[in-house]
Amino acid sequence: MNEQKKIKVWDPLIRLFHWSLVAAFVIAYSTEDDWMMVHSWAGYLIGVLLLFRLVWGFIGPRFARFSDFVRPAAEVKTYLKEMSVLKAKRHIGHNPAGGAMIMALLLSLMITVITGLGAYGVEGAGPMAAWFSGLSQFGWKMLEEVHEFFANFTLLLVVVHVAGVLVGTHIHNENLVRAMVTGWKRAGDDIVEEWKTDNAGLQGGRLER
Repeated sequence: MNEQKKIKVWDPLIRLFHWSLVAAFVIAYSTEDDWMMVHSWAGYLIGVLLLFRLVWGFIGPRFARFSDFVRPAAEVKTYLKEMSVLKAKRHIGHNPAGGAMIMALLLSLMITVITGLGAYGVEGAGPMAAWFSGLSQFGWKMLEEVHEFFANFTLLLVVVHVAGVLVGTHIHNENLVRAMVTGWKRAGDDIVEEWKTDNAGLQGGRLER
């Protein structure tokens, strides 16, 4: 019976945010040198998506809120140890390591977007041109270097994130990519009781059998 129980975890806006961010980052990363206009607009989209995620992290449904998945460093460390031996506890929402990765990705992307807007502004273009157009050549070069570093660092985080998703899929025998597409995840009796106790149905979704 347990395998027939499902819980709606990821709301439509979170799923739209996730896949839109994936597409925008791929476009921005692959068009930097040859398609600057496309690169810039993809960066603008990433900035808008990040602003949405910050707001949704406070007012969105349970599983979208930062309070649901931001955990102390000790919990993250413990989870990673358990994961390394393929014995990590299953979480219906983001696990501690996943939560830490989300925050790292958001921060890295924010720095990438801000420095990109700044570097573009030095050239007299973009919404931040008035603030950065008078910056020196050295300042522009620094913005470019920081922008490129965090773009590459974000890509590294994405690779680690995907690896974590694959390991989690293997450990728990659950397609986590499909869950981010459909919004539904499998719920055992322990998860169902936790869901009911926390009144997640008020904001987190619904159960199905």
